[in-house]
Amino acid sequence: MGALPISMWETLSDEFAAAAEQVGKSVVAVHGAHRFGASGIQWRKGVIVTAEHAVRRVNEVRVRIGPEESVSASVAGRDPSTDLAVLKVTGEALAEVRVDASPELKLGQLVLALARSRRGNLVASPGIIGGLSGELRTWRGGRLDQHIRLALELYPGFSGGPLLGAAGKVIGINTSALARGRGMTIPATTVNRVVDELLEKGHIARPYLGLAMQPVDIPEALGAKLKAPTNRGLLVVHVESGGPAEKADLLIGDILVALRDRTLQESEGLHSVVLSSQIGETLPLTVLRGGSPLQVSIVVGERAEH
Repeated sequence: MGALPISMWETLSDEFAAAAEQVGKSVVAVHGAHRFGASGIQWRKGVIVTAEHAVRRVNEVRVRIGPEESVSASVAGRDPSTDLAVLKVTGEALAEVRVDASPELKLGQLVLALARSRRGNLVASPGIIGGLSGELRTWRGGRLDQHIRLALELYPGFSGGPLLGAAGKVIGINTSALARGRGMTIPATTVNRVVDELLEKGHIARPYLGLAMQPVDIPEALGAKLKAPTNRGLLVVHVESGGPAEKADLLIGDILVALRDRTLQESEGLHSVVLSSQIGETLPLTVLRGGSPLQVSIVVGERAEH
């Protein structure tokens, strides 16, 4: 591939600079619990999105709009699983941000990360999209609509700041807390979904069953009694008081062997189904109790993450 004409590089450079200046009017520095602080952006009027790890264990933070101005903001909600938090501010004339919730992203596309330093100066870090894949479950259990890996430097304080695409629109929020220190972007669709629920409830409701399990081997003669024969299952070692499992009359010592006719050999398989279920949904479980198969219906409960 031949080199691009200088005029094209100049045009692209000017467009990124103009986009940074415009979007930068919505970018703030957030001084919370984290020693490096974080950035944030006015996602909607009076609503600032930032990195959850920067405001953990605090309810009030300082938001620096520029080198000469800072205001107080209240934490309206947190979601550690996606590293997103929502702040509420009043009376601040931050610019409206242009969000592209359905960008046509491609590997290698030029992108620009924006942030504000602790002193309130707008700063940037250029790079490319280094990796793309489908839906991702974070190591904290959150669901991202797309895995966007960055090939750029997310300096301290850049988490919570926006990522700009070549069109100058915001395509997501950057974080270094979900990929063990590697930079990635939370897609705008995920941000919208999380912001909606945090503003409504103040937390993200997580589906759960209220039990602890460990894999065990099942004797061949016992496994042969099942509709779907198996040699492994999940032994119930704890049932949470008042939780969905107790309400379904599950007992310590029960062995879970199938869910929706799908055999259960590792706890990850059950957790995956539960996390993708709706709160209030009824799940059919096949259980071994006292050597005999038993059908149990369990209603997925809600566990709030504060």
